[in-house]
Amino acid sequence: QVRLVESGGGLVQAGGSLKLSCAASGSSIDEMGWYHQAPGKQRELVAFITRAGGTNYVDYVRGRFTISRDNAKNTVYLQMNSLKPEDTAVYYCYAQYLGKITWGQGTQVTVSS
Repeated sequence: QVRLVESGGGLVQAGGSLKLSCAASGSSIDEMGWYHQAPGKQRELVAFITRAGGTNYVDYVRGRFTISRDNAKNTVYLQMNSLKPEDTAVYYCYAQYLGKITWGQGTQVTVSS
């Protein structure tokens, strides 16, 4: 069973940066990525990365966020730059393994104006 441990959330001023990390137990994880959920809103995909390194981003973070992964460590990262107050949310990582999705516990990101 895959387990995910997230880290790196916190409070930052608008224009600042944060880097999230998510380490997965197990091996040969397929797709990994990040969703976020703002208060009162649905969970939304932010970015994902395949095992081969292909990436995709939601339009409103493209150019500000960068997703990467270290397959040897089964870890996915989300570098978030030029943060905006509207980026405030709980960020959840996920990992896909043998067709099954596992979620991290979530980490709070708060961007003050």
